[in-house]
Amino acid sequence: MSKLIVGLGNPGTEYEATRHNVGFWWVDAVARDLKVHLQPERTYHGLVARTTHEGETLWLLQPQTF
Repeated sequence: MSKLIVGLGNPGTEYEATRHNVGFWWVDAVARDLKVHLQPERTYHGLVARTTHEGETLWLLQPQTF
């Protein structure tokens, strides 16, 4: 089974330190804990990381669209 964690936020530096990006911050924290790096992926219109955790495929996504 695969799991997808999507952190919502607003792309762009003007929103970087605002409460509107709490979803992005949470996904960043999960990525750090799992030692993975989010990479741009045009297919998903966002930053994506894929890893295995406890025997399951785990995807992290930060959409970069409004």
